[in-house]
Amino acid sequence: MTESPQPNSGPGFASHPGYKFIFSPSLKRISVFSGGVCIARSANAVVLNENTYPPVYYLPRADVQMDLMAQTDHGTYCPFKGHATYWKLAADDRRSEGVAWSYETPYDESLALKGHIAFYPDRVDEILIEDLS
Repeated sequence: MTESPQPNSGPGFASHPGYKFIFSPSLKRISVFSGGVCIARSANAVVLNENTYPPVYYLPRADVQMDLMAQTDHGTYCPFKGHATYWKLAADDRRSEGVAWSYETPYDESLALKGHIAFYPDRVDEILIEDLS
């Protein structure tokens, strides 16, 4: 007999039942530039509208030049999404705290983030958001 898997629910939702948290496919093309180079471009991003925060675009890892990225030792925890992993530009030791973050093993409510990366607007040169139409 096989046991059913344990749910991996974010504990934040139990303690804050009114917390707004909406994922949707982005209808925009997102391009990320740093050092004069386009390090990511996607028409398949997921946008997270979370509570009162500005929208955050998470780009599929396949649309990011991961050969230019290096994982940092820094990490944080969100009771709604899980443990965050941080990324820096591999050739940029000045920004060791990272230019981007991801959730490698997100909670069930945040599975839309698995395999996606978000960039800090103030740690890259530009995040260009364009309509697809």
